[in-house]
This record gives sequence, structure tokens and C-alpha cells, in this order.
Amino acid sequence: MLFNYTARDESGKTINNTMEAKDQKEVMEKLRQMKLIVTKVTEGKSGATASKKGPIRFGGGVKKDEVIIFSRQLATMIDSGLTIVNSLEILNRQVKNPAFKDILTKIREDVEASGQPLSTALAKHPKIFSPLFTNMVRAGEISGTLENALNQLATYMESSGNITKKIKSAAMYPLLIGTMAGGIGLALLLFIVPMFAGIYKDFGGDLPGPTKILIFMSDMLKKYFVIMIVVVIGGGFGLFRAIKTPRGKLIFDKIMLRLPIVGELVRKIAISKVTRTLGTLVKSGVPILEALVIVGKTSGNRVIEIAIDAAQKRVREGETITKPLVETGVFPPMVTEMISVGEETGELEKMLTKVADFYDQEVDTAVSGLTATLEPLMMGFLGVGVGGMVIALYLPIFKLSTVVGGE
Repeated sequence: MLFNYTARDESGKTINNTMEAKDQKEVMEKLRQMKLIVTKVTEGKSGATASKKGPIRFGGGVKKDEVIIFSRQLATMIDSGLTIVNSLEILNRQVKNPAFKDILTKIREDVEASGQPLSTALAKHPKIFSPLFTNMVRAGEISGTLENALNQLATYMESSGNITKKIKSAAMYPLLIGTMAGGIGLALLLFIVPMFAGIYKDFGGDLPGPTKILIFMSDMLKKYFVIMIVVVIGGGFGLFRAIKTPRGKLIFDKIMLRLPIVGELVRKIAISKVTRTLGTLVKSGVPILEALVIVGKTSGNRVIEIAIDAAQKRVREGETITKPLVETGVFPPMVTEMISVGEETGELEKMLTKVADFYDQEVDTAVSGLTATLEPLMMGFLGVGVGGMVIALYLPIFKLSTVVGGE
């Protein structure tokens, strides 16, 4: 039987040709032996026709877990001998998220009708597929190991996602306690304190200092409540906008790194991201200079991103990675020493993975320790804050004889 096929060679060049074989599976096997990435195989004379393009919703509502599952399933299908187009068609039928379904439809059309590489089609949807994702896919296409690249991407996203989940989980408790304390405090000042203030006013006499302060705070809050809300919301919005600017982001990240306890945790998280991302890219065959450009943007910290950019420029000039990283002063000696050993032994990706694994454990330990420290502190804050207000409120009652005697 005669089969038409579309594939790409190691340079990325698209090849359209025919082949005699007993079935489609044999065609796929022969093309894989030729180190070609198969895009499409059809029986007999066939031309690719573009399907009608509907509206595409870019990025909205696609979860990270859905992209991880997509990567795993696509890798399995390609490894089983299916073409990219057939794999995308099957995945499109399985996906339930309408937004993701539309995006997969567009990607399949770009690959089938336009003959674009998968990485190019993915790059058109940056809100879903990051530069890290598309570059690793491109490296897998060039090297003929696309299924391995997709599996590595899924593993990477799972590892980085686990850190994020741990941080969010650890932040929930203090956030909950803080919200409770603030809500109770506002309720006391807005509703309870004015009632007691009226009672004490009828009694006459001089009130204790803490009670006077509490009543003053209640009066100010009631009088200027709307203004305070506007100031808080406006200030928060202004701060958020300022942090979004390059200079504001840099200042904020510098402050975060210098904070006690929290700063060390932020540094460990950033180093874990940087080393794991760089190790994954190097292992996938992405050139080191291109990998460093991507890595800086994944760190989540502007200070470390600038340090990585500086290292990338020095590497472009012919230096090793280690020396410029040491000179930035951002990375601990253990990290730079292991990277140096990796460069000397030719096992950079292994050393980077070991560093990332080590810092993942460090982050886990630091988060657990921070949570254990914050729990009693937050409970103490709740007790002192709310309890202090209640004591100040009832203090005149404890001295009722003195207050009544002052009439």
C-alpha cells in the first residue's frame, strides 16, 4: 500500500513524501528509524485541508493540572506510534474544558494544515504553554525525543506545583487567624464599644486610660470608616500597581529577600526553581544560553532574574556558568560548587537536579518550621489583641465603685 506522510528532520525542515508499506504502523516505525518526527500519515492520495476555524479563547480557565495530563498523554501516544495530528485529535475528544478544547483544535489545525512544528503551534498560546514548555518541545523535536521531553515537562510541572501547594497550605492558617482577629476587632469597635461608651457616659466619672483609647478608636473608626476603606483599597491597589513595574518589583523582591525567616524561605524557593528549570532544559537539549534566558524568568524573583541575566551575558562571552553566579552573591556556595563540579564532569543536569531536590526538602522543612512558629504567635496575637480590647472595655466595671463615686 502507498502512504503519504508529513514529517520533519533534525533541522526542523518539513518533508512531504510517500512510502510503500503494509500498514500505517510500519510507516511510523520506518520514519522513526530515520530519526524523523512524524506529523501525519494518510493512506493513498490525500491533501491536508484546513477545517473551519472557530473562535479561540486564549488562555482563560486552563488549569496547570490539565496541561500536565495533556503532556503525559501526548507523550504516551507518540511513544505508542501515533502521529501528532492523531494524538491531538484523540486528546481533543477527551478534554472537557471548552477553553482547552478550542486551543487544542487550533494547535491541531496549525500542525496539520499549515505543517507547522508542534512547538511553533504551542508558542501561539503563551498563557497556557510557557517559553520553557515550547523550548523543551522544540528541543525534543530536533533531537527526535519528543515523548521524553513531554514527560520531563510533566515531571517538572508536578515538582514546581508541589512547592506552590505547600506554600499556599502554610499561608492559610495565619491568614485565617488574621482575618478572624480583624473581623472580631472591627465588630467590637463598631458595635460593642459604642454601647458601653453610652453606658459609661451616663455613669459619669473619669474612665481608665485604656478604655478612653478604645472609645477614641471606636469614634474615629465610625466617623471615618468610609474614608479608611477607600484609603486601604486605594493604597493596596497602588502598591499592587507599583509592584507590577520593573523598579517596584525589584524593590519589593529585595525587601522580601532581607526579611527575617521569610527571606531565607523565598531564596530557597527561587534557587529550587532556577536549578530544576535549568537542569530540565539542559537535559532536554536546549542550548545553555537559551536555557539561561528562560530560567531567569521562572525564578519569580527580580533580584535573582537580574543575576541570571548577568551570568548569561558572561557565558555568551565564553566564561563558565559558575564564575558569574558566584560573583552575583545571590547563590550560596554549595549551589555554585555543585554547578562547578557538574560543568567539570559533564553532568551538569544531574548536579542541578540534586541541588533542586535538596532545596525542595529545605523548603519543605522551612515551611513546616515556619508554620509551627506562626501558630503560637498568631494565637498569641489573637489573644493579646482581642483579649486586650475586652479587658479595656470591662475595666470600668471592675472599678465600678470608683466610677460611680465620681458623680
